[in-house]
Amino acid sequence: MAVAITSVVVACVAIAAIAIWYCVVFPRRSRPQALPDLSATEQRVSEELSRHIHAIARGPRNIEHFEALEAAANYIETTLKKHGLQPTVQTFEVAGKSVRNFEVCFEPRSKAKDAPTIVFGAHYDTDGHSPGAHDNGTGVAAALVLARTLSGWRPEKHRLRLLFWVNEEFPWGKTPNMGSWQHAKRLHDANENVVGAIALETLGFFSKEPGSQNLPRPFDWIYSDVGDFVAFVALPGSRRFLGRVTRTFRDSSPFPSIGGLAPGFVEGVDLSDHWSYHQFGYPALMVTDTAPFRNPYYHADNDLPDTVDYQSLTHITLGLDQMLRTLVH
Repeated sequence: MAVAITSVVVACVAIAAIAIWYCVVFPRRSRPQALPDLSATEQRVSEELSRHIHAIARGPRNIEHFEALEAAANYIETTLKKHGLQPTVQTFEVAGKSVRNFEVCFEPRSKAKDAPTIVFGAHYDTDGHSPGAHDNGTGVAAALVLARTLSGWRPEKHRLRLLFWVNEEFPWGKTPNMGSWQHAKRLHDANENVVGAIALETLGFFSKEPGSQNLPRPFDWIYSDVGDFVAFVALPGSRRFLGRVTRTFRDSSPFPSIGGLAPGFVEGVDLSDHWSYHQFGYPALMVTDTAPFRNPYYHADNDLPDTVDYQSLTHITLGLDQMLRTLVH
């Protein structure tokens, strides 16, 4: 009996160890280091991020606040065109309203139709009555800055699709009425060679205080309780892509980062646009400050532009720029 019990215990420990190995991208966190002060050029990026967030986060923007949703859409389209880009508009009907995704495609120099595609973007709608500076004005602002820095750039072999999605929030989240679901379906129907999708999801709240970070179990036993990192969070089937993206970001930026993977029943893991691409079998992850597990302004009326950590957002945005240039080679 004792031998049988011991065997069961050993088996359980082995299974737990394998599960942790599968779910956690090691090392658990990039090596801590002091972040440099922003240079003059980086300070201008910080000011650019602030301008975008102040322009977008003037009030709630969703189908119930349709005029504001349209204003945000128009701002995104106008900004992209100002940078010399010609966005493709994907329009579809939801609840009697015509809503839009915006896409900028960076085609490879090789001009191969079956070139591997990476999708990268952020949703621009908000939850309920929240003005959504963090969720997701920060993601939209970062994507707009990247649209500018990448304007005129062409990868050699990969294709980059830069997206601004509508309808990520309730009640449309995790339904075919999501802008990202509509886009993912279009790529799937066209048999496009999508090798990964990355969604930016709240990137503006950070703290160096112990206890500032909460996570669902068992991840609260594994990761730090200090909310000073950005997280790369993937769904099952995306481990290799997650590892590649996380390592590339760490090589591109001194900003602290973690990488982890979990099934959708773990709280918060599938609450962004990466969920849509996962439904069609594509590797997918989100980049996030962990939103409700750290951010007191999450989905609240006081999610306002002056609560955003612009210095951290600048470091992350510039790190993402270098990451994309390496990934989409």
